Amino acid sequence: MNHYETVFILTPVLSDVQMKEAVDKFKEVLVSEGAEIINEENWGLRKLAYPIQKKSTGFYQLLEFNADPSVIAKLEINFRRDERVIRFLTFKMDKFAAEYAAKRRSVKSKDVKEN
Repeated sequence: MNHYETVFILTPVLSDVQMKEAVDKFKEVLVSEGAEIINEENWGLRKLAYPIQKKSTGFYQLLEFNADPSVIAKLEINFRRDERVIRFLTFKMDKFAAEYAAKRRSVKSKDVKEN
């Protein structure tokens, strides 16, 4: 199994319920294919660097997971078929990126516990 990270941007016209429903759909695709979700982060509504489909903002979502390479093709097909997704990027993390992500998660969890 390889370590992957995917970031996708959902259209800003969605309600919170619709946004969570879309994220759950992609998580279900991963879990049904045997992937193990390690981390999920909702970065919220952010301004885009340039307009995409005449939209200047979007809901950013990050998923970090372990999966076989065949799962990525199925996930990206679902991204392309879903009209709520305006952009996505999935990449395989090397050992240094995976270590950095683990360190970032531990620092973030410490910050949450202190507050």
